[in-house]
Amino acid sequence: MSASVLFDEPGPRGRRRIRIASAVTVVVLAVVVGLALQQFASHGQLDADKWRPFGEWPIWEYLLVGLRGTLQAAALVAVLGAAFGLVLALARLSPVRPIRWLAATYIEIARTLPVLLLIYVTLFALPAYGLNLPLLWKLVLPLTVANSAAFAEIFRAGIVSMPRGQNEAALSLGMTRTQAMRLVVLPQALRAVAPSVVSQLVSLLKDTSLGYIVAFTELLYRAQVLAAYNHLLVQTYLVVTLVYLVCNLSLSGAAHRLQTFTRRRTAAPVPEKTP
Repeated sequence: MSASVLFDEPGPRGRRRIRIASAVTVVVLAVVVGLALQQFASHGQLDADKWRPFGEWPIWEYLLVGLRGTLQAAALVAVLGAAFGLVLALARLSPVRPIRWLAATYIEIARTLPVLLLIYVTLFALPAYGLNLPLLWKLVLPLTVANSAAFAEIFRAGIVSMPRGQNEAALSLGMTRTQAMRLVVLPQALRAVAPSVVSQLVSLLKDTSLGYIVAFTELLYRAQVLAAYNHLLVQTYLVVTLVYLVCNLSLSGAAHRLQTFTRRRTAAPVPEKTP
């Protein structure tokens, strides 16, 4: 069984190319970072006076309020998007053709439309028809529409990857198709795609930075206000970038550990050697 339900395990040539590409990427990034630091130093952006305000608690307290808004929006989108995505995945696998067609149409449209356009719809179009949502939901609703399609494809790939024998064995025990899906196939499929779901959360967390468009108090919006107040544009955005990196690297690390754990749990047992 492949390590992922979404991608095939690369062969020796593929792994060698990945290692070479990774090494080249690291070297290029190191050169870019070095050149950037040189430019910052030459323009006085690395002077201690310009970084001293970020050692004070009021600055961090102000930014942490924005981080709380970012995590709040991301959590709502994750719960709503995953729940709706699961419904869409089951609808797309439905034996009823109209339901399958409606789910596929929604997923394709939601994946095609830019998230920014969906935000503009909630920001300008819906109020014109008398539906003026709170700021939080002007961000959460369009992100849920977009991410539910991504979650649906992840869940559908997990369900399709399950061996057919699992479903047939459940039916032979007298279960209905709904019971077989709910009690046998779906739990295994969700466990298999758990690392991909966590990886999707990283993308989701980055998308919450679009909250500045609707003036929702998230981390990037707070950074804009703070930079306009202290005139430390470079320092403020570098600090906020570091916060985003810590959050996303934590989620990526969780996805990697979950993938390793899932691989060990689903690995076929090694048969004992006969004497």
